[in-house]
Amino acid sequence: MLTRESCRWFWANYLNSDEDGRNPYASPLQADDLAGLPPGLIVTAEYDPLRDEGEAYGERLRAAGVPARVSRYDGMIHGFLWMGGVLDRTRHLIDEIAAEVKAAPRPLPAVPV
Repeated sequence: MLTRESCRWFWANYLNSDEDGRNPYASPLQADDLAGLPPGLIVTAEYDPLRDEGEAYGERLRAAGVPARVSRYDGMIHGFLWMGGVLDRTRHLIDEIAAEVKAAPRPLPAVPV
């Protein structure tokens, strides 16, 4: 399971410096403006230390006028998508992702750089 302590370890090993953590490419919630981003599906799990951050990102996207939907899977942990062999909820998640991709506008809008 992903824990807060393991999140700290991954974050420290992902970044070159503390300053990198303030870069919106590493932490999208740090962006001043999220307008113009493509539509999004943000999937969170009830027992994921990153859940609140993911859900806050979805709220920020919607506030910026970006079509975004947050889908929380109660009772699940971080990474449950990879546990399809033992979790029935994974099939539902895969179907949800497929439906979002099918419904996405064509062509997808370019992501601003």
